[in-house]
Amino acid sequence: RMKIFSFTLPLAVGGLAAWLTMGTMSQYAALVQPPLAPPAWIFPIAWTILYVLMGWASLRVRQSGSPERSNALALYYTQLAVNFVWPLLFFRVGLYGTAFWWLILLLALVLVTARAFYRIDKQAGWLLVPYLVWLVYAAYLNAGVWFLNK
Repeated sequence: RMKIFSFTLPLAVGGLAAWLTMGTMSQYAALVQPPLAPPAWIFPIAWTILYVLMGWASLRVRQSGSPERSNALALYYTQLAVNFVWPLLFFRVGLYGTAFWWLILLLALVLVTARAFYRIDKQAGWLLVPYLVWLVYAAYLNAGVWFLNK
């Protein structure tokens, strides 16, 4: 049951955000894009992989029995909630500047979460590294869209 919850929660958060932003990809495609912007079909694939990695990392921490587990998971749930809001700000509302700063907050939270996970279980910490890399790339794309579409 713990395994199902660990993998289902981040996928459900991502799925709900995707559902709430459904139909906005045509608006996104119409924006001036920064160099190295990927095609729109890359995003659901990348995010699905990242959500699975998050679930795996959280499961490892949850199963660790560490006394630091509760705090690390609280950080994880917080970053997941912040993650949920970003596509709404960016895609649904089109607040590119606000979305950028929200993404910086998310990046900081994920960095702190990855460090907390790493202290408990090294593999769990490393499992969040692709997420961190993607968020840096997403921040570049978000900033590019913000500045190129003022």
